[in-house]
Amino acid sequence: MKSSPMPEANPNASGLVYMDHATTTPVHPDVLREMMPFFSERFGSPSQIYSLGQQAAECVQEARLQTSRLIGARAKHIYFTSGATEANNWAVKGAALKLRSKGRHIITSATEHSSILDPCKQLEKQGVEVTVLPVDRHGVVSPDDVKSAITEKTILITVGHGNIEVGTINPIADIGAIARERGVLFHTNAAQTAGKIEIDVEQLQCDLLSFSAHKFYGPKGVGALFMAEPKLIAPLHQGGSQERNIRGGTHNVPGIIGMGKAAELALANMAEEAKRIHALRDRLRDGLLDRIKNIQVVGHPAERVPGNLAITVDGVEGEAMLLSLDMDRICASSGSACTAGTLDPSHVLLAMGLSHEQAHGSIRFSLGAGNTEAHVDHVVECFPRIVDMLRKMSPTYPSK
Repeated sequence: MKSSPMPEANPNASGLVYMDHATTTPVHPDVLREMMPFFSERFGSPSQIYSLGQQAAECVQEARLQTSRLIGARAKHIYFTSGATEANNWAVKGAALKLRSKGRHIITSATEHSSILDPCKQLEKQGVEVTVLPVDRHGVVSPDDVKSAITEKTILITVGHGNIEVGTINPIADIGAIARERGVLFHTNAAQTAGKIEIDVEQLQCDLLSFSAHKFYGPKGVGALFMAEPKLIAPLHQGGSQERNIRGGTHNVPGIIGMGKAAELALANMAEEAKRIHALRDRLRDGLLDRIKNIQVVGHPAERVPGNLAITVDGVEGEAMLLSLDMDRICASSGSACTAGTLDPSHVLLAMGLSHEQAHGSIRFSLGAGNTEAHVDHVVECFPRIVDMLRKMSPTYPSK
């Protein structure tokens, strides 16, 4: 089913240049239209046997099928959640709870999202051993390191598919093959890749995969966990029979309907849109590298999410760049203080070997459906001026 990626409700249409699609995306108008009836006249709960409820149940099942196709799975393997954060927590904690009699060892990497690393830290306090693997200078996890870290007590390997900050795509299929050979449960967080690049859970050889609707023009507050077998991990939500008795809680029917529609649209447009976004990202990269001295592109040069451009800028703080860009009505993101809510620099960039100063000078542009060449050229025009202004104010950047 073909549809324009973002024909209206475009955040860029009012003069705002939105380049923070890795954080969130606007809801596609077709998705919104699909959702609207389920807030009012089609408000029934799928758990009820009367017709209003059963109509909702049928629509939820259709959305489950649409969502499953996005990752090459079968509908019965999709479990809806409140988002990727819940799905990641469920994968980590659910595996530890389900498999505690088998072992108490988890393998992850230093560049994972906090919804992976924080549950792992919590489990460490409960006696679970966690091995945090290093990454190379591009942010890539080595399959050989994964293989070497596995012990007879390993119950879970969790390595992200695409990194939220630098866009690096990990060799998940290779890691999945190792996990399958050793009989270890394997989870990947695909929040940054689902809907943007082709995903096939069989090819990746993963047992669990997390993703979230609002990363591909669906609504916030809904996501999914792919589970290769029923009850592969323990439930975290008790008190309800929803999601086949494994994830209790009243279904977010409008959100689920929206996720299904967004998945359908993303799948239909994926190849063409990825090519277009990739070209825009390269145009932005080349323009900035040509006009700004002493900047560095971070992340893998080739194996990366199409729209992600992460850079570090010598002599300038990330939050200062963001605030200055905002004055020019340009939205981007940074791993430094004001966006992370902490004075600590990005753990991802530090794990990749960047200095604290480089990490504090990081900025990420992530392009999406609403962006055009004109938007890219506007950023290429504005950003060098901003960097020059901030460097002149910097006590650490040499004036000559």
